Formats: sequence, C-alpha cells, structure tokens
Amino acid sequence: MRGVRGAAVAIALSVALTGCQVAASDPVVPSAPVVAESPASASPSGSPATPGPSASATSATAAPTPTMSPTQDALPLAGRTIVIDPGHNGVWTKRELRKVPSGNGRSKECNSSGTATNAGYAEHAYNWAQANALAKELRARGATVRLTRPNDHGEGPCVNLRSALANELKADALVSIHADGSFASGARGFHVIVSTTMVGGSAVEKESTALAKRLRRALETETAMPRSTYIGGGTALSFRNDLGTLNLSKRTAVMLEMGNMRHATDAALLGSAKFRTQAARAIADGLEAYLG
Repeated sequence: MRGVRGAAVAIALSVALTGCQVAASDPVVPSAPVVAESPASASPSGSPATPGPSASATSATAAPTPTMSPTQDALPLAGRTIVIDPGHNGVWTKRELRKVPSGNGRSKECNSSGTATNAGYAEHAYNWAQANALAKELRARGATVRLTRPNDHGEGPCVNLRSALANELKADALVSIHADGSFASGARGFHVIVSTTMVGGSAVEKESTALAKRLRRALETETAMPRSTYIGGGTALSFRNDLGTLNLSKRTAVMLEMGNMRHATDAALLGSAKFRTQAARAIADGLEAYLG
C-alpha cells in the first residue's frame, strides 16, 4: 500500500466522432441500549414488591456492551476526496470549438463530442453512467466524491477546467472516465493515460503513474475488459503531453479509456450495467490500494 503525496486526477480529451484515441448514507451508529432498573413499586397483585438488586450488586454486574455498526471513520476511504470527470458533455455545439489553454503553452478546443458505438451509444452517456457507478462505490467506502459536470444533458466545463475542481479541493485523486473510438482492425481493450507534463511537477507525475498501475491491475483481474491491443505496447499505459485535463492538474490524476467503442465485444461490455458495476468496483479497488 502507498500513501498519496500529491494526489488528484484529471481528464477530458477525445477526438470528435472518433473518441479519445491518440491523435494519430453514512451508517448510523446505534446508541447504547437503555437498561431499565428493577421496579420498586408493588406488584400488580398488591403483594409486597420483590426488592430490586442492591446498589452493590448492580455495580458489580457490568451492563453488556452493545454491538456497534462500523463508523464512517472505519471505512477504507474515509477522509479521502476523489474527483471523477465524466469525459465530454451531454450536448455539443460549435461553441466547443473555441480554443482554451491545455498546458505547456498550448491551446486546443474547449471540448470534443466524443465517439459512439456503431449502434449509436454515445461515449458521453457511457462516461456519465460509469462515473456515477464509480461514485456510488466510492461513497460506500467512505470517500467524499465530486463530479466535474452535474448532468448528461448540458454543456460541462472545458478541458482546461476539468482538473480545477480537484486542485481546489486538494483531492487525493482525479479519475477521468472515457472510452476510445479506434477504427483499427482488432483494436480493443482499456488503457490508462498519464501526463508527462503536469503542472504539479515530477512528483505528481510519479504518483499518477503509480495510480495508473494500480488501476491497470484491478481492471485486468476484476473485469472482462483486456489490456489495450493497440496502445501502450501491451502495457495498457499511455504517456502523453497534449491533454489539458491531466496537464493542468496539481493532484494525482489519470485518464481511463475503458475500452474501444468501435469494437463489437468492447461495445457490448461498455453497454452492460453488469460490466459498469464490475468496473466501478475494480477502479475503487485500485484507488483504495493506492491510497491505503
């Protein structure tokens, strides 16, 4: 297990209509039960009341200790703050073409539309569903969770602002959720993107790589989605310097490309609520292993 030295996570990038491919409540603690004293009044029949135990006898017998439910502090991610970025937005207009800073003195479009499966399941919808499944899982483990956009039917923040929330909250991690849209033959599987030019510096880049490896391990062992066959040379890790969401993060941050929406098998998984639940648990396990 390792602690976080610089945490935070960031996201948001994908090429319009071809996705994100490389260019190219809290449990209630029960109160202690009330222990009633022996009655001192007469019995209902009118006969003399049976004396209760003496004070010395009462003090000699300890009251049973109630069984307590786990407290919030006992949960594995209690005290942790995690920001989830559901990539892209519910709607896309030409306003998204305006240029914004993306780090390293570069600029790029505010956002892209994202990709979709061949059957028309939009990436932004998958990202939103997966992000909320993950948020539910993390909250059940005690984490404070915030999403970068409030819904899936409006315009969210530009890529230069996706990591701002994590920076502001000094979050322990930022995870950006995406799905890819590669048309390459046989291209399938997940990969994890890490920025090599984060404003948080080399220490944050190192921590982000460590988180990426934890997430890779959890996803490949707990879900049916394999490592990417087309990015990362079999490592399922992609190191880039062109993603504003990651570049502008001061906290540990990664972007997850959860599968290739243009591959039939991957598309079926991404469209499955069962898979999204499994993936949420796997991502939460990876975060817990990293933050533990």
